[in-house]
Amino acid sequence: MTETIIIPLNKLDVDPKNVRKTYSAEGIKELAATIRADGYRLLQNLIVRKGDKKGRYFVTAGGRRRAALFLLAEAGEIAKDFPVECKQREAEDATAISLTENLHEAMHPADQFEAFNVLAGEGKSVADIAARFGTTETIVRRRLALARVSPVLLQLFRDEKMNFEQLTAFTVSDDHARQAEVWNALPSWNRDAHSIRRALTEEMVSATDKRVKFIGGLATYEAAGGSVKRDLFDKHNDGYATDAALLEKLVAEKLETTAADVRAEGWKWVECRASMPEGLHGMKRHYPETVPLPEEDQAALDAAQAEYDELAELIENGAADDEAEAKLAEVEKRIDALTGRSEAYSPDALEKAGAFVMLDYYGRLSIERGFVKADDIDEDEDDETGIPASAKAGETKPAIPVITHSAALIEDLTAHKTAALRIELANNPDVALAAVVHAMLLRVAYPYHSEQSALQLSITHERLEPSMKDAESCKGLTAFNDLSENYGHYLPGNPADLFDWLLEQPQDMVLSLLAFGAAHSVNAVEKKFTDRRKGIEQANQLGRALKVDMSEWFETTGESYFKHVNRTTIELAVAEAKGRDAELSVKAAAKKTEAVTIADRLVASSNWLPAPVRIAAGEAQAVEDQTDIEDDEQFPPKRLNKISRRPVACSPA
Repeated sequence: MTETIIIPLNKLDVDPKNVRKTYSAEGIKELAATIRADGYRLLQNLIVRKGDKKGRYFVTAGGRRRAALFLLAEAGEIAKDFPVECKQREAEDATAISLTENLHEAMHPADQFEAFNVLAGEGKSVADIAARFGTTETIVRRRLALARVSPVLLQLFRDEKMNFEQLTAFTVSDDHARQAEVWNALPSWNRDAHSIRRALTEEMVSATDKRVKFIGGLATYEAAGGSVKRDLFDKHNDGYATDAALLEKLVAEKLETTAADVRAEGWKWVECRASMPEGLHGMKRHYPETVPLPEEDQAALDAAQAEYDELAELIENGAADDEAEAKLAEVEKRIDALTGRSEAYSPDALEKAGAFVMLDYYGRLSIERGFVKADDIDEDEDDETGIPASAKAGETKPAIPVITHSAALIEDLTAHKTAALRIELANNPDVALAAVVHAMLLRVAYPYHSEQSALQLSITHERLEPSMKDAESCKGLTAFNDLSENYGHYLPGNPADLFDWLLEQPQDMVLSLLAFGAAHSVNAVEKKFTDRRKGIEQANQLGRALKVDMSEWFETTGESYFKHVNRTTIELAVAEAKGRDAELSVKAAAKKTEAVTIADRLVASSNWLPAPVRIAAGEAQAVEDQTDIEDDEQFPPKRLNKISRRPVACSPA
């Protein structure tokens, strides 16, 4: 058992092996006040070892208490040779004792680094240091990584002229001179950790670089003999490749392997690129043409499409099992494989065009076929439109995929459309009067055409909630329910009094009630099986008369739309709403959930609407829109060529 010895305060020196070298001045004052309040007694003895000079001692553990006593002595409250109770230990245990003592209170990271560094220098392993002091190996490694930082910068950190994030950024380099150069070169407002790392690693390649991802990560690069600089403090980065030339060589080799297969397809040229070539979308391009499938393949494709629709509907209705998503993905692969057989490039395209084998924005392999270089464009097709003469002559254009929706989703979207039509009609007596008279005349003057009205007058009112996936979020339904509650305050409580009450009301009130009643009968909900196709179509005519802006009633989001459709439809919808660059962002998503999130963000506030929820344009407007579409087809957008899953015409909004 270690004996207690009494040592005068002025014989106690700071131990150079004490791991804590940074103290809070405020904390020392508070500790001095505590000692004063307890009659200048210490609750815990100091741990000391013999000093370099006779009669003097180093304080191995208890440096804060020593500092507090010296503060009291300087204030004249205690004598300079104030007797202090101490326990003496051997020098070889000093660092471990000091570290154990200071782990009770959070140490300054620089102090902790130096303490761990001393123990590592004594031969202690990272695991031993972590286990001994109840911390993780990761923390120990990160503290030891600070050995890479210049002592000059460490002192700036101690002096609170640099924060910890800034300090750790310097661990990516071992060059102390370069570290100091970067710190001094960066302006004070741009000394964040990211800027420091970027300056120190400008000749290195991050693990997050798309080229590293493409070859399979840093492990592939290291296996080829490449060296890596690790950054233990960056949780989002595994390190940096230091040999950019080797990395480029590995990328080129992998691209060339794929390019060999593409060349075998018969293209005039195939080029490898590390990124998308500039002006790619401005190049003339050939698209694959549709070719008839053999009867056996067509039957398999029809069966796969039916299976896809059935699974999609089960998933959307929440009735699918845990394996449904995997089954859906497998069915989609079968459809893609069969669809690929229904498309082929013409011999003319193979003779004149080529393909790019390249990396996309996210570091994934991308093969873009059918591009024609300017020198290979024939004179007869190089006019101001850029359209081949054969195309102008009416040659069949290659089929492109269309936006598709399941029956359940169409029912949901058209229920939102119906809710909007109801509230708009209820607030427009003039149109409501015409709509009601129209429906009545269809029954009396055109007895075989009564189905050509969107109003189900007898009167029929169908509740919309069962057709909606999230009825509480429907703005139109909420507004109509509020209106119903308001009218409920005016109408007589006894239905027997209603007729007389109506006779007493001014015409404006009766017209408003006519609109309100007629609105209940509006039904544009498109269910999977219905005999009201023409009535549903007339709902668009009704919407145009009401000048309904569906973007005020329905917002296209991940929750309301994108999570309910397949990947192809998400991509095409985003392309239609925000353009080709936005479409590429969605295509780059690894999973559908990621694609939904990206689409939600890109389409937000764009007012883009899915076709089923739109108010379709009239015939005259449709002709004008078709002209615009044909103009755009001079430079057709790039599309994934997939066969339609229950195609739905996308009318212009």
